[in-house]
Amino acid sequence: MKDLSTEIFFKTARSGGSGGQNVNKVETMAEAWWPLMTSALYTEEEKLLIATKLAKRINKDGYLIIKSSETRSQLENKHIARQKLEEAVAKALIKPKPRKPSKPSKSSIEKRLDSKKKASAKKDDRRRDWHD
Repeated sequence: MKDLSTEIFFKTARSGGSGGQNVNKVETMAEAWWPLMTSALYTEEEKLLIATKLAKRINKDGYLIIKSSETRSQLENKHIARQKLEEAVAKALIKPKPRKPSKPSKSSIEKRLDSKKKASAKKDDRRRDWHD
């Protein structure tokens, strides 16, 4: 995992939730902003992969934004937001393995065809009884 801390900057705001008067006075919510497209840490291909997977978290100016207001401490929230951002980027870079389609086994094919024959025979028996 690459260290994004050199390119990340933070914005703070008043956080909701518990904290009493502290919530109304202190800006404890932290937003980690990372300029994805101007980053020197990743290749263009990697940036495109990150941009497609995290499109909902990227604003129109190309910044990847992660918020944290979990604690009452601004410093802790900054640390949490940076961690979340790094984890999201690392997760976005994982390419899923292509699925290899498997063939059904001979016994499973035989069982399926046998059950179809039995069902068909049962319905044929019903028809014969109906017409007699």
